[in-house]
Amino acid sequence: MPQGIQVKDLNIFYGDFRAVADVDMEIESNSVTALIGPSGCGKSTFLRTLNRMHEVVPGARVEGNVQIGGVDLYGKGVDPVAVRREVGMVFQRPNPFPTMSIADNVLAGVKLNNRRISRSDAADLVERSLRGANLWKEVKDRLDRPGSSLSGGQQQRLCIARAIAVEPSVLLMDEPCSALDPISTLAIEELISQLKERYTIVIVTHNMQQAARVSDRTGFFNIENTGDPGRLVEIDDTATMFSNPSQRATEDYISGRFG
Repeated sequence: MPQGIQVKDLNIFYGDFRAVADVDMEIESNSVTALIGPSGCGKSTFLRTLNRMHEVVPGARVEGNVQIGGVDLYGKGVDPVAVRREVGMVFQRPNPFPTMSIADNVLAGVKLNNRRISRSDAADLVERSLRGANLWKEVKDRLDRPGSSLSGGQQQRLCIARAIAVEPSVLLMDEPCSALDPISTLAIEELISQLKERYTIVIVTHNMQQAARVSDRTGFFNIENTGDPGRLVEIDDTATMFSNPSQRATEDYISGRFG
């Protein structure tokens, strides 16, 4: 079941360096929230804190509060692996496991979580996940072929199928279309619009038009000077952000005056 996310007073560090400062954000369930802003302002770093991927980097840590469904992800005794099951992630470049078949790619996360699954249940899950990623019709006759045999756009949808196979409530997407051609990008954007019926989605994008097309709400991150932490300048309904933002910096970035 999709869950909303509440972020309070979040500060993100790499060692002593504060990369992102003082983020307060409410992410609504069954919605698409886009994060925009210039390179190096902390968008992807922030995104990775929402499923505790950030702390995989040595010396990385957070201060503050991130809640999903009323549970603090950084609370005492919370298992990061359980968090990552609940909060799936799709990366910038498609990353199917090259030696695995299409079907085994879909099942990889399930098997990694030590879930025993019968052959018939596995076949059902593969079909359901590939249908959910709008890929089933294209690959149903070659499920035993390597995932790397697919086109870039198909590989990215395979990665989405792999992410949703473990039945998360939230999907994070870090520039999922930046390596794709326009037709593949459109397919992913249409898929995102469908997936929000079942998931809460947060997407980082450098593409303003994409943010305007796919998201319900948009958050603008910025950095004032080199060496300063990134900050959330404002977040609002996407239509408002693109037509009447409350901050001058947001208007300047969206209109292309900087960034």
